[in-house]
Amino acid sequence: MTSIRRWLLGWLICGLGAACLVAGYGIFRAARAEVGELFDYKLRTVALSLPLNISASDVAEGRSHDLQGIADDRLVIDIWDRSGKLIYHSPHEPSLPHFGEGFRSAEREGYSWRAFGVVQADRCYVQVAQPFSVREDLAISLALRTIWPLVLLIPVIVVIVLLVVARGLAPVRWLSQSLAERSPSSLDPITLAPMPVELSPLVDALNGLLTRLNEASQAQRSFIADAAHELRTPLAALKLQIQGAIGDDSLRVDHATLAKIDGRLNRLIHLAQQLLSMAREDAAREAAIAPMSLRAVCEARVGDFSLIAEAKSIDLGLELEQVQGDHDAFTIMGDMHALAVLINNLLDNAIRHTPAGGRVDVALRREKESIALTVLDTGTGIPASEIERVCDRFYRCVGTPGQGNGLGLAIALRVAQRHHASFEVKNRQDVNGLTVSVRGLRAAVAAARLKDASSNLHA
Repeated sequence: MTSIRRWLLGWLICGLGAACLVAGYGIFRAARAEVGELFDYKLRTVALSLPLNISASDVAEGRSHDLQGIADDRLVIDIWDRSGKLIYHSPHEPSLPHFGEGFRSAEREGYSWRAFGVVQADRCYVQVAQPFSVREDLAISLALRTIWPLVLLIPVIVVIVLLVVARGLAPVRWLSQSLAERSPSSLDPITLAPMPVELSPLVDALNGLLTRLNEASQAQRSFIADAAHELRTPLAALKLQIQGAIGDDSLRVDHATLAKIDGRLNRLIHLAQQLLSMAREDAAREAAIAPMSLRAVCEARVGDFSLIAEAKSIDLGLELEQVQGDHDAFTIMGDMHALAVLINNLLDNAIRHTPAGGRVDVALRREKESIALTVLDTGTGIPASEIERVCDRFYRCVGTPGQGNGLGLAIALRVAQRHHASFEVKNRQDVNGLTVSVRGLRAAVAAARLKDASSNLHA
């Protein structure tokens, strides 16, 4: 996968590094040339400024003259008189021939020499020479001193490039993080302030796509809601008409056929109701979230299903764990209508698939700053190979009895997602049956603390 960040860093760092190397090489060459000219100037200056009292007797008697430290640079000084006799030669240095006037380069005594010669009126000829090795060592040392700030500048440039690239790509990271943290159902436009000019076309295209998806999703939800609403009323009327016709003997059918007709009508009515609930839940927004008593909703739903459970000899009850008091309402931030639909679907599924004499329990439990809702039954459970798909819309396990339509758990999952809670379906380990858990429902106290902390942070 191609990375823009690595591509930018690679080219910028390599390009700047190469530019610094070329610049350093150029500076080094120029510094060496300048130092060479400086040494040539020194040779000329020494040749023209030698004392006039140096004679052949000085050499014979071993007297030395104060040449102000020029011997430290290993300069070889030779002086000839008008007759061509060498009257002075630097002590402890190899003898050099007469190279000629001006600057000369030559090989002698295993060394490369740079010499300067000049004819003087009072002395026939003066020559000052220096080995190239000494000149090169001094030139390289001085050139390196010239370019060392550039060497230190390279890591500084690398750090600056890293910071600039990271800062320049920050809006891209923010955009990707914003998209990754979005709810799957969120189709609101993307806002980025300030909006970089380079990202504006991408954000506009994404917002256009989200707008089209939102329109298509709304059209789908509207169609399902309208279809469910239009189906529910005539189906209920049809059932009443059939019951009325049977009651006044205008419709004579055997009991088995009547049971089939009644069962299919009930299934169609239930399907229409579930489709309407699904469309309503898909269209729901966070604005419906408010403090509510989960305990009161559970008690009301358990009471509504108690007659159905008694008809099947099923023990239906509500359990409260870690109660904070006799009147603990298990208050959460939620949509009361949506959570009532969730509990209805879970209880309907549990009672539907639990055999006579079984048990269905609704449990509320506090977990730190959240509340968990669990429905347990002693039914047949779900095959392990199908448990991952039971929350898909219109999916029913193979061989499942009853008149379900495969929307109950899908609606419950959608409600849990809208409340930012986890939804888990698994088989019980201790006995036969199923456990459906909704965990992470925000307690009202915790939500209030979070809101206060956010207000203080903004303040």
